[in-house]
Parts: sequence; C-alpha cells; structure tokens
Amino acid sequence: MHRFKLNPQAALMVSTALVMVGGLPMQASDLDDRIEDSAKNSYNFRTYLKDDHIKVESAHGVVTLTGTVAYDYHKSLAQETVSELPGVKSVTNQLSVVGEQPAEHSDGWITMKVKGVLTFRKHVSGKDTEVHTQNGVVTLSGVADSEAQKQLTGEYAKDVEGVTEVRNQLVVSRPEKAHRTLGQKVDDSSITAQIKIALVMHKSTHPVDTKVTTKNGVVFLRGEAQNGAEKDLVTRIAGDIEGVKKVRNHMTIK
Repeated sequence: MHRFKLNPQAALMVSTALVMVGGLPMQASDLDDRIEDSAKNSYNFRTYLKDDHIKVESAHGVVTLTGTVAYDYHKSLAQETVSELPGVKSVTNQLSVVGEQPAEHSDGWITMKVKGVLTFRKHVSGKDTEVHTQNGVVTLSGVADSEAQKQLTGEYAKDVEGVTEVRNQLVVSRPEKAHRTLGQKVDDSSITAQIKIALVMHKSTHPVDTKVTTKNGVVFLRGEAQNGAEKDLVTRIAGDIEGVKKVRNHMTIK
C-alpha cells in the first residue's frame, strides 16, 4: 500500500476544490428547499390557492409550476407570488385550468372577473357577495357589513371591463364574525402579487406602467400614471389589500 503525503499548500488546494465541487449543490439544494417551502407557506397559497393542485419545483432558483387551478387568474396569482420570493431567478408556469372556462367578454367571464376583483379586498367581502351578470348588467346580492362597504363593492364592480351597469342589492347587516384574516400574517410576496393581479383586473389602471414592491407590509409604487385620478386609484387599490400597512406612491404623471 502506498501512502501519499501532501504538503500544506497542496492540501489546501485539494480541500478548496472539494468545497467548490461539493459545496455548490448543497447550497443550491438549500436555496431550492427554501423557495419551495416559502411558496407553499405563503398567504396566497394557504388562502386563495389552497383548493388548487399546484406543485412547486425549484432548481438553482429556476421554478417550475405544474398542476391544475380552478381559475385563470389563479395561474397568474401563483406565478406572481413565487416570482417575488427571495432567490427566485425565473418562473415557468405550466399550470392548466380545469373545467370549461367562459368565453372572453361573455356574461360568465364578467362574473368571474368581478368575483376576482372582490376576492383580495379587505374592505369588502367577496365571500358574502353573490354576482350575477346578464347582458353586461351585474347584480350584486348578499350581505355587507356597512353602507360604506356596500358602496365600495359596487364601485369595484363598475370598474371591471365589460360591465355596463351595476345593480347593487346588497343588504347591510351587522357582522357576526370577526374578519376572516384576523391575526394572520400576510407575507410581502403575497401582498405584491395580489396588488399586481388587482391592477390587471381594473380597466382604469395600467399595470404595465406600475412597479410594485413590498417591504414589511409597506408598499412602494413606482412608474407612470396616465393622470392624477389613475394614480389615486392605484393607491386606493393597493391600500385595500390584506396585510398592507402603508402605501407610498412615487408614480409620476405622464
């Protein structure tokens, strides 16, 4: 048996090479595990996407989403949530929507859009609001906690593409239960994703020109607004997302 003895300099070089070869996969694996766990434990995945069947796989920060979701906007919500997580380089969205989807601009499509608009709001109740659309006329029924909530629900519905009229038949009733998210922490990636999806759903906002970042619940808005009214609306939409503590709108007006 031959014995080899390395001098200190050679030993250091071998040790460094082993770390470089063996250490990187371990670091990548840890990062990918954190990304996958963060996605599954995010507020959006635990709340809005909990009934969908989504698999999150990360390889060196490149994430692939596979599985099925109930609505088309759930695909976007999942992608936006994951893309905001630390360490994520890119997201490949291979999610498919189960079931037959309504034709674009049809009454069913408008109903789905209105429900989506109301879903993320903390000052209205999408759960307690029933939406029916006929020939572009939206009828809202169900229960609102206050007159202000009733009016706000109607305003949000009016700003959905394709809606020609809103008949607000919500009944104001004193709430019997605490707010659905009381005590639940909403992570920054979920907040940013919700705001982005909300801006897409409103016909009076231009999401492409709006840059959204969130840090510890404080939302920062940058980009260009068409006018002062749009800038104010973007601020209002962002401020009505669950978990938002403050909105700082630095958008400029064209």
